[in-house]
Amino acid sequence: MASLQALIWDVDGTLADTERHGHREAFNAAFRDRGLDWHWSEELYGELLEVTGGKERIRHYLRLHRPDFTPPGDMERFVAELHTRKTAHFVSLLERGRIPLRPGVERVLCQAREAGLTLAIATTTSPANVETLLEANLGREARDWFRVIGAGDVVPHKKPAPDIYHYVLQHLGLPPGACLAIEDSRQGLTAARAAGLPTLVTVNAYTAGDPLDGALAVLDRLGTPEKPCRALHGPAPESGVVDLDWLRALMAQS
Repeated sequence: MASLQALIWDVDGTLADTERHGHREAFNAAFRDRGLDWHWSEELYGELLEVTGGKERIRHYLRLHRPDFTPPGDMERFVAELHTRKTAHFVSLLERGRIPLRPGVERVLCQAREAGLTLAIATTTSPANVETLLEANLGREARDWFRVIGAGDVVPHKKPAPDIYHYVLQHLGLPPGACLAIEDSRQGLTAARAAGLPTLVTVNAYTAGDPLDGALAVLDRLGTPEKPCRALHGPAPESGVVDLDWLRALMAQS
């Protein structure tokens, strides 16, 4: 295994706990804007998370729950416009400071930068969501912390397909074995592993029950001194706090 040269981060559920009170609320607000009587409950949204990508999730919902729905005009245009409204609501939540980074994320990012490691992002969410999340939590310059941001529709197939990781690796110019992916879900882990990337998973409330075989380790969080992390599979740092030294040791043991 090559020495660790880069950390490649997923966004939704990994950098920040965005789903339950972020994306879900934004979808419901977009539905209200259009006068639709749709409401995605927390339970239903958990089921819809099996599909990655916002537009793809809307289409999946229509197929399963609204098969008789006829949009005003073209279906693809309707879905795209609805998703644009949803993104605007989500960005507003970010700008109002409603969606913080998960505890420990800023610590690991700063340690990596100080050590000269490369940072990148591989996500299915839109570029606007990524950039606003970073700026709202880390400042305007945080976009430049990441050499590559692979986001949205830059690849034809979204996770669990490995396309977004192939895209990021190509633009980084690094082999998979020199990078560590940090994910939160089965779909993300599947995508990263299919691209040959060793992967750390930090689950959230929606993904804690996912089958996550193949991860170097599965933790409930990155951990803080006040709330140490716990291993669900594989090793955990003795201190209960993920730091760069532990990540390097994790890679070396793989």
